[in-house]
Amino acid sequence: MGNQFWQFATAGNIVFGRGCRSQLTFHLNRLSIRKPLVVTDATLCQVPVVASLIAELSTKQQAVIFDQGQAEPAVDVAVKACRQGQQANCDAVIGIGGGSNLDVAKIVAAVLAHGGTPNDYFGFGKIPGPVCPMIALPTTAGTGSEVSHSAVLTDTQAGVKVSTLSNWLRPTVALIDPQLTDSCPKGITAASGIDALVHAIEAYLSRDYTAVTTVDCSERAYEGSYPLTRLLAAEAIRLIGQWLVRACHHPKDVAARDSLALASMLAGMAFSNSGVGVVHALEYPIGAMTHCSHGEGNGLLLPHVMRYLLPTCKTQLADIARWLGADVHGQNITGCASMAIACVQELQVAIGIHTQLRQLGLNRDLLPQVASKALDIKRLMDTCVPLPTHSDLLQILEAAY
Repeated sequence: MGNQFWQFATAGNIVFGRGCRSQLTFHLNRLSIRKPLVVTDATLCQVPVVASLIAELSTKQQAVIFDQGQAEPAVDVAVKACRQGQQANCDAVIGIGGGSNLDVAKIVAAVLAHGGTPNDYFGFGKIPGPVCPMIALPTTAGTGSEVSHSAVLTDTQAGVKVSTLSNWLRPTVALIDPQLTDSCPKGITAASGIDALVHAIEAYLSRDYTAVTTVDCSERAYEGSYPLTRLLAAEAIRLIGQWLVRACHHPKDVAARDSLALASMLAGMAFSNSGVGVVHALEYPIGAMTHCSHGEGNGLLLPHVMRYLLPTCKTQLADIARWLGADVHGQNITGCASMAIACVQELQVAIGIHTQLRQLGLNRDLLPQVASKALDIKRLMDTCVPLPTHSDLLQILEAAY
């Protein structure tokens, strides 16, 4: 028996628009925050718009600055941030950056509220209650971490990415100011944008919520797809198809930047409720093994997973082709669905991301190990249609190699 109902969750308060970072002080005061820990990184501290924001927080809000954030952060980075926040008796966390910084900020908010270490909360539903107030200001348009319930770190010893998932991790406030993304280099814009596309497509292709077999809401990390998430995913796909190439090649295009920031948020709302699937399950071990960016690893795998899903998801893939701008006139359903894959491959080339696993430096001998680790991530497998086997995953990896 599957679910007979669905539920939706997102950040507690969302503010969107150019210049909305100016609302930060208002929300700090509204939440009676005395001494926040700012989680960011050294590179962003050199970006004028971010540096100005951090300087204001340091002088007017007595903020404590943790600037040791890293891309695809190891667990140790979160441990250091937690220690600094605890030693300074911080009562809230402000995350400024891409998904990596925001994910670390979420973990810090959990540890400040409940003690322990980041490792204590790995998995789903391990956080016992509300975390410290957490305000997210994304500087990339991709991960959707500003509205999601997950935080991903890298376990360097096990060679795999580890997730903490809980609705308590959704930020108290998300201030989505597209101006903070204006300085993103082309490579980050491309990887972030394709990441958001993967989020939206996997959310749309997730198993229908009525067919997810785990009934108890306390036991499921994801709901499966349902009308609201499909609506959000569809608009995200349309926006990314229209604006991602433009943003990569014309970084000063305000309309492109704004549209991608919106698409990232919508995709984050969709996938953090519906779920992601095979692409993410495969990328987690690949990312840990190769240290590629999460977005680039996801974007590389996407068309190969779509081809695997073609026999069972033709209708959905045909929808995706239309939203990506394909001319489907005169095509049958199979032709339309195949065009979605072609659109993604054209997008890969247009934005300049890697298209083969060998380009990431992954040893071919590791492919069976990647498949095994992916298969073990049950929360992602639960919403896949069809449920993949080890052989299925290996075939996808061989095609991507």
